[in-house]
Amino acid sequence: LIVSPGFIDAHTHSDAYLVIEPDAPSKITQGITTELNGQCGGSVAPRYGEARLSSDWAALLGDRLTWRSLAEYREVLAAAKPAVNTVQFIGHNTLRSSVVGYAARTATPEDLAAMSRLLEQALDEGGWGLTTGLIYQPGKYSTPDEVVALAKIAARKGGFYATHMRSEGDRILEAIDEVLELVKATGIKAEISHLKTSGKKNWHKIDAVLDKIEGAMKDGLLLGSDRYPYCAAGTDLDVVLPDWAQEGAAKAETERLGDPALRARIAAEINALDRDWSTVMIGGTWHPDNKRFSGKRISDILCRPITSTSTSDSPGDLICEILAKDACKTGAFFFGMSEENLAKIYSRPWIVPGSDASLRAPWGPLGADHPHPRAYATMPEFYRRVRALGFSREETIARMTSVPARRFEIKGRGVIEKGAYADLVIWNESEFKAKSTYTDPHQFTGGVKAVMVNGVIPYRDGKFTSTRSGRFLER
Repeated sequence: LIVSPGFIDAHTHSDAYLVIEPDAPSKITQGITTELNGQCGGSVAPRYGEARLSSDWAALLGDRLTWRSLAEYREVLAAAKPAVNTVQFIGHNTLRSSVVGYAARTATPEDLAAMSRLLEQALDEGGWGLTTGLIYQPGKYSTPDEVVALAKIAARKGGFYATHMRSEGDRILEAIDEVLELVKATGIKAEISHLKTSGKKNWHKIDAVLDKIEGAMKDGLLLGSDRYPYCAAGTDLDVVLPDWAQEGAAKAETERLGDPALRARIAAEINALDRDWSTVMIGGTWHPDNKRFSGKRISDILCRPITSTSTSDSPGDLICEILAKDACKTGAFFFGMSEENLAKIYSRPWIVPGSDASLRAPWGPLGADHPHPRAYATMPEFYRRVRALGFSREETIARMTSVPARRFEIKGRGVIEKGAYADLVIWNESEFKAKSTYTDPHQFTGGVKAVMVNGVIPYRDGKFTSTRSGRFLER
C-alpha cells in the first residue's frame, strides 16, 4: 500500500453540507482530508439582508440554518465535528446579496462600504480570502472596480483571491486580463478556478490561454489554477435562462415561469440559443415528476413522449416545465469541454485537483440528489489522467498534496514530516479507481484502505468510524 499525505481538494462547495453530513463520505473515501470551501463567489457566511444560500443548501439545512456571521457558522460546524478540515473563503456573491440584494444594478459607494465591512469582519473571523463567481447572480452585475475594492481588503489582511471568471468561453482571454488587472491593482495572491475553454468554438483558444497564464505566473501575478478531471461542467439548469429572466434569483425566476406570457417568451429565447442540446444533461431534481429526467440529456428526453399531458415539445418548453416544478433548483451537466484540452491543461505541473463539488453520501438527505461524478471521484481520476501523461507517482501525489498546501499557505498539511499534522491516506494504487458515473453517481472510489485526519481515523476498511477530528483551519 501507499502511505501519502491526505489529499487537498483545492476548489469545493461543501460549506453547508459539512453540517448536514459531517462524515463527508464522498470526500473521505477518495482520500481527501482538507477542502477549500466558499468558492465561485458563494459562501455559507456572512448572510444578511436578502442573501440566500444556494437552493440545495437551504432546502436541506432546514432549522439547522441558524447562523449569520462566519463566527456563528464556526460554532455550528464545531458542534457537528466534521471528518475533514475546511479552509473557508468568503464569497463576493454572498457579500453583494447581503447588501445590494439580487437587483441588476451598480453598487453605490454606500453599498460598497457595507460590503467592505462585512468582508473585513469575516476575514477577522477566519476567512481565508475572497472568491468571485462573475457569471452568477448577483456578481454578474458588478463592475471590475467593485471587485478590486474588495480584493484590496483581502490583500491587506493577507488573504487570497480565487475566481470563477466573467467568461470561460467566448471572452476568456479578456476575462483573464481582468484578473491580471485586479492583481496589479491590489497585490493579492490569485488563483483562476477550474480552468477550461468552454464551448467547442472556443477550444482552439487553449494555447493562448495557457501562454497568458504562464506569462502571468512568470511575472508573479498568478499562483496557478485548479481543474476537475471531467469534460462536463456541473451547475444549475437556470443558467440557460435569458439574463433578464434570471434577475432576482430562484424566487423571481419561478414567479416569471408562472406567468404564461413570460414563460412563452423565455421558452422562445431558449429555443433561439445556438446550443447543442445533446450536451446538456439533467442532474439533481426536486419535484417527484422530474426525478425520471436525472441522468438524461435534453435531446434524449425530447425524442420520446414526456408525459401524456405534457406540452413540452421543444427544449425551451421542456426546460421551463422542469424548472417551474423544481422552483428553479434543478441541477445540470454541460458537456462543453475538450478531452484534448484537458490533457493539455493537466500537462502543466501548476494545475491541482479541485472537484468543484459539495460532499455527497449515498444515503440520507444527500443521497436523494443526482450529483456530478466529480463529487465522488475527482482524486482517482486526476491521478489516472496525470500519470497517463508521464508524470511520476511522486510528482502526481505532490500536486494532490504539497503543491496546493504551499500555494495557499496551509501550514503543516500536504506533507509527511516531523511536526506536521497527521493527515494521511493509505491506499492501493492498482485499486484506486473511479466508480461514480454521470448516470449512477453515488459510488465510492475504490482502493482507499484508511484515512487519518489530525491523528484520528474517520474511515477504515470500508467503514466510517464516527470518530471525527476535522478542523476549521486558521489562516
